Amino acid sequence: MISMFGRMLLLFIFLPMVELYLLIMLGSRIGAMPTIGLIVLTGIIGASLARQQGLSVLSKIQREMSSGKPPAQELIEGALIVVGGIVLLTPGIITDIFGFSLLIPPFRKALCRKLTKSFSQNMGKASGFAHSSKSTSSFRKDSDDVIDV
Repeated sequence: MISMFGRMLLLFIFLPMVELYLLIMLGSRIGAMPTIGLIVLTGIIGASLARQQGLSVLSKIQREMSSGKPPAQELIEGALIVVGGIVLLTPGIITDIFGFSLLIPPFRKALCRKLTKSFSQNMGKASGFAHSSKSTSSFRKDSDDVIDV
């Protein structure tokens, strides 16, 4: 399993280097201006798709809340849409593919189900004060007396 430092190194060092390499290769194939135009175009298309998908999920959230159900899935989908929109605004080929995939509803729903399952499994493994075997606080011992003055 990759440590948090390894993940950050991968995200902030390796991914931008690969993106830069791919953009340079694309620029050498189709030219600098078409590459810049493609970067701007994907940003514009991504922003409009994120807006449309976001408004759709917002209406689903409102429907769920008006029917008295918690909109957990819809909130996660909304967060994924925001991430997809932000990633699409950053220049790059890999980030654009990832961002556009987050704006495709079937892929987003599948990822949402996977994240929900992962969150629920991690919450089940969590240990802390709430999972104490005693009904009293873990800071208080049975032999402790309270003296009221």
